[in-house]
Amino acid sequence: MKYVIIGAGVAGVEAAKTIRMQDPSGEIQMLSTDTHIHSRCMLHKYIAGERDEQGLDFTENDFLAKYQIQWKKGVTAKKIFPESKELLLEDGEKIGYDKLLIAAGADSFIPPVGELRKASNVYGLRNLCDAQAIVKEADHAENVLVIGSGLVGLDAAYGLLERGKKLTVVEMADRILPVQLDAHAAGAYQEAFEKAGVRFVLERKASQAVCESDGRIHKVILDNGDQIPCDLIIVAAGVRPALACLEGSGIACDRGITVDSSLKTSLDDIYAAGDITGLSGIWPNAADQGRIAGKNMCGVSAEYTDTYAMKNTINFFGLVTPCVGRIRDEEGDEIQIKEDRTQYKRVILKDNKVQGILLQGDIAGAGFWQYLIKNQIDTSLVRQDIFHISYADFYQTDDKGKYEWRQ
Repeated sequence: MKYVIIGAGVAGVEAAKTIRMQDPSGEIQMLSTDTHIHSRCMLHKYIAGERDEQGLDFTENDFLAKYQIQWKKGVTAKKIFPESKELLLEDGEKIGYDKLLIAAGADSFIPPVGELRKASNVYGLRNLCDAQAIVKEADHAENVLVIGSGLVGLDAAYGLLERGKKLTVVEMADRILPVQLDAHAAGAYQEAFEKAGVRFVLERKASQAVCESDGRIHKVILDNGDQIPCDLIIVAAGVRPALACLEGSGIACDRGITVDSSLKTSLDDIYAAGDITGLSGIWPNAADQGRIAGKNMCGVSAEYTDTYAMKNTINFFGLVTPCVGRIRDEEGDEIQIKEDRTQYKRVILKDNKVQGILLQGDIAGAGFWQYLIKNQIDTSLVRQDIFHISYADFYQTDDKGKYEWRQ
């Protein structure tokens, strides 16, 4: 049996390990555009110079040898031929498979603003090759413009601060980290970044960007006419599943590759996992998807059920903030806040069920809050302060003294 995996991210790596444990003699071949296995979560540390390529590798030192994996790196799958069970690579080579996993991840989205997509000094930040290009460009750049202040944008800014660059961050929302945090929690990070020298331009967006004769953009004009000088531009405007190689394959796609609970696509013997599926792409979920797909590729039945994606942890300047569930309040919500000089906590409740939690400073109990949200536990039986509840409040003893769930 020959297993081929497109992608060397956490989904692909976990799938390969799982396949080897289920099938000790099968052939496993992993293909990737990347030339180093790396954690995307740590790319800002590479930009900052705190880690090298090896320091980003999340696998064991003998990973390839231990699991007997053939890794063809620096290659890109161009086309999939399901009928003949073959892949066509960009260099013209064809590779056959019995079982295929597509875990190619997602690509940075560069919006069609002016000539952002054409300029040689504009980058996304998604993979190690992006970080490597940014570091090389930063060696000769003084003014850096970051478009977007989500996690990726601030990761880039944080890393480049360590290189002494002059940074401007443009955000169309009225605060930074608008998807992850409320105004209060975001304000704490904005203050920290501003103290470090970052300039934020909020409620504005790029409207014009023209390449000069050298093929580079040296200034970006905002929608209010202001001009921002720049030697390097990093665009953090979201990602799109990397679906290019699927064209003409017949594999069903929506926002990403459509999969069932076994992570199988619409075609037999082809599976998908990670960001390319449009399911939760956060690290633990992508890893679990890889393991589930790997089992099913080997004929071991397993279902992926953890589609819950609404969780993030922000950590800049030593300030940690997990946020789980819905952060924006809606009509009918009850908002409860606890705040002092060391912490900020904000809970959204609806019909006595927790819809979202934001913990800044004191992050104890984050897993408990996630359990309440994910399972929509009714908190009406608990009469004490919502910020003091724990698992113990939801258990009682039966007539025989055994613990049982109260609901």
